Amino acid sequence: MQPAYPRASKAIAILALSCLAFLQPATAEEKAAPAPAAAAPPAAAPEKPGDTVVAKVNGQNITENDLRLAEAELGQELANLPPEVKRRALAEYLIDNTLFSDAAEAEKLGATPEFEEQMRYLRRRLLREQYFEKSLKATVNEAEAKKIYDARIAEMKPEDEVAARHILVADEAKAKELRAKIVGGGDFAALAKENSTDTGSKEQGGLLGYFGKGQMVPEFEAAVFKLQEGEISEPVKTSFGWHVIKLEDRRRKEPPTFDSVKATILNSLVVRKAQEKAVELRGKAQVEYVDADIKKQVEEHKQKQAEQAKQQAEGLKKAPEPQQTPIPDAAPKK
Repeated sequence: MQPAYPRASKAIAILALSCLAFLQPATAEEKAAPAPAAAAPPAAAPEKPGDTVVAKVNGQNITENDLRLAEAELGQELANLPPEVKRRALAEYLIDNTLFSDAAEAEKLGATPEFEEQMRYLRRRLLREQYFEKSLKATVNEAEAKKIYDARIAEMKPEDEVAARHILVADEAKAKELRAKIVGGGDFAALAKENSTDTGSKEQGGLLGYFGKGQMVPEFEAAVFKLQEGEISEPVKTSFGWHVIKLEDRRRKEPPTFDSVKATILNSLVVRKAQEKAVELRGKAQVEYVDADIKKQVEEHKQKQAEQAKQQAEGLKKAPEPQQTPIPDAAPKK
């Protein structure tokens, strides 16, 4: 059976038709047709922002809320469009969506068992999403996220980060030759531009920017963190080739700011609360696995969990303390 919720491929197919429709030149009749005289609109109660009508199809309103929902469905596909073009494309998509929907109603496709089965699935899924958005997310707040952030920051050990340049070549002899030129007064940046095979840094004179431990391959990291500012390393071999490294600067690494990691912490809290709620709901529910294969897998998994719990209980005194999940670094790795 086809998935109940419209997949992107189906939606984009309709969107493509919609875009073609609004890109077509106007017909002679459309160009010649005079604009209808504007009638005085009847007095009406002020609309809420989301209720504002943007188009009508055979008397059916398409509102700002409809545009918002369509954008949530198609957002990734329209991400590169200018805002005004995106808005028009969404409106055309919704117009065609309404027309196709009406055509399906005319053929009584909404009264088939398949359609009703899909609607039942959709209703459960949408209710689940609403519970997640309205109930679970409401239990998470910024104060709780800040408390976790402060605790992790307090646990973090001070770390250094360094800024370095390097020249990458294929063999040790070339690396030694270049090092000798640099030590003899040659310009490191100029030699990097001329000789380095690292296309990502050669045009910047081999500059790699700032990085901390764990961001480079072990051999490179070990060599660069031993250097003093301005010092040139001996040739260093890694899986990429041979490196000549110059340490530009060393400084204390600043922890990420709360604002830079707040969204990540909040999301992790929501996921944790969802997992806790799922355990709670399953504990209260009567779940029966009727399919024999699924039932067998569930029983095997439960048995494995029981064995692991037993082993953990037996070795509890020897077990290391659980590690805390680190706060993500605000800056991308080099």
